[in-house]
Amino acid sequence: MIEYITVFVLAAFVGYEVISKVPSILHTPLMSGSNAIHGIILVGAMLIAGSAHGTAQMTLGLIAVILATLNVVGGFVVTDRMLEMFKSSSPRRQSKGSAAQGGPESTGKGSQSGSGSGSTNGVAK
Repeated sequence: MIEYITVFVLAAFVGYEVISKVPSILHTPLMSGSNAIHGIILVGAMLIAGSAHGTAQMTLGLIAVILATLNVVGGFVVTDRMLEMFKSSSPRRQSKGSAAQGGPESTGKGSQSGSGSGSTNGVAK
């Protein structure tokens, strides 16, 4: 029994140290990876619950399935929220005629007038 507690404490310590050193830009990819791992845990919990004999094993299997499901769904919700932070807050408006006319929206770069006016939107001042 003491061996299991020792492994648990060491795993918690190592996990904390590893996760605390991860830069914030990598949290979204790591969250997606952990969602895949939790999906595997959910499959394992369902297999164990399916082979349970007795009320206690069936109850523990059901609790494991419920917790694994909550973990998977919660992970995807958090990942979706993180990805929403990277989207721009104002949608770009592009008129149908500007791309056909070769306006600045079609190339993504501003065009300058031939006289070196310094205009970046194609309109001479």
